[in-house]
Amino acid sequence: MSDGFSQGSGQRRILVALGIIAALAIGFLVGFLIPRGDAQEVPAADSVAVGFSQDMSVHHNQAIEMASIALTRSTDQRVQNLAYDILTTQQNQVGQMQGWLTLWNQAPLPPGEYMTWMSDDSETMHDGHAAGHGSSAAAVPMPGMATSQELAALRAASGPELDVLFLQLMLRHHQGGLPMMEYGAEHGEVAAVRTLAQTMVDTQTGESELMTAMLAERGAQPLPMN
Repeated sequence: MSDGFSQGSGQRRILVALGIIAALAIGFLVGFLIPRGDAQEVPAADSVAVGFSQDMSVHHNQAIEMASIALTRSTDQRVQNLAYDILTTQQNQVGQMQGWLTLWNQAPLPPGEYMTWMSDDSETMHDGHAAGHGSSAAAVPMPGMATSQELAALRAASGPELDVLFLQLMLRHHQGGLPMMEYGAEHGEVAAVRTLAQTMVDTQTGESELMTAMLAERGAQPLPMN
């Protein structure tokens, strides 16, 4: 590997880190600018608004991690552009959600099981149950989340293999998070939460269509939902 490539990759990592910090800070500030009417009604710990903000922060953080890998390691400009858009958009959204949780005096991450804020009879529940969270070996991750082995494979991959694996994992990730976003957009008690959730739906639907097309161009298929 040439020194020039290594230096360029290092510079990209620095720029990615700075971009993450900036997007998070801006999003956090936006979260504090929640309309006064919403701020006066503080949602309960078991509300859709709080549960969505906590769980979607976790879901987004993995997408940010995968996008960071693709942005710093891929040599395909279209993949880099997509990864950059996902990274900066979702980091900004995490900042907003964390800003709200701070205003509401709620934990930044879910204290128990995932997705308990969604109705038990909802078709959006993963295998009919809330997804578990924590150190238990029986815990079930949220739909679409990559396993530790898949993340390790993404970090180890390079070239076209990296691009295809990133597109497959990110597409499944988007598809798995879509029901939560749709539920938050419909049932969130706070208008700002409903608006952000709908923005996520619109943005990620478009990105999913793009990733599906990019996989087809590379002769690859989407992964089945986990």
